[in-house]
Amino acid sequence: MSAPARTFTVRNVQLIRALFAAAAALMITFSPDHSAAVGLSVFSGFAFVSAFVLVLAAWLAVPAGSRWSYLLLAALGFAAGMLSGIPPWRSDDLFFAVVSAWALITGGIELLAGIRARRIDDPTARDSITVGAFGILLGILLLLIPAGLVQEYSIESAGTFELTGIILGVGMLGAYAAIVAVFLGIAGLSPRGQDTAVDAGITEPDQSATPAAADRGGER
Repeated sequence: MSAPARTFTVRNVQLIRALFAAAAALMITFSPDHSAAVGLSVFSGFAFVSAFVLVLAAWLAVPAGSRWSYLLLAALGFAAGMLSGIPPWRSDDLFFAVVSAWALITGGIELLAGIRARRIDDPTARDSITVGAFGILLGILLLLIPAGLVQEYSIESAGTFELTGIILGVGMLGAYAAIVAVFLGIAGLSPRGQDTAVDAGITEPDQSATPAAADRGGER
């Protein structure tokens, strides 16, 4: 007898995370200001809402043995969102410190969770590994960008412009959010027979009754 289907599944979580990542990417992409204030403001909102979704996922969509990664990611998201959400503290140094640390730690946790899930043939393992790798890559790139970088460049008939470390950093955050949004959106919409069966609470049929036993009216 199958258990009732869950109304909130891991695939729903992936789609909601993709939606919020896309919103963050759009806000950064279409903002003419790539300052630390704007970057941390967008990141703070993204971290908070993502953490809230992960808490809901741990409660409603994830088996007890897999909740540790969701709860850890949510706690780190709330902490990073709080640090970056205080306007007087928003500076170039804070942006690079908070966002790079968040990306490296959460990316490592998600990567580890994906590797462990792959050992038990969890269909979402590849998604966790990939998103974790994206996070680690973002953290490394932010560490490589000098916060005080100022580079002037000229475009003929347009004038002279300034490229700074914070512009590059905020741009990297926007690119990360866009890539994660596309990846999780595709993952959430891709059909998975095994995932659907798990979400619906469908179990494998009892294989203990052999054909011979069935011929004898189910006697073993």
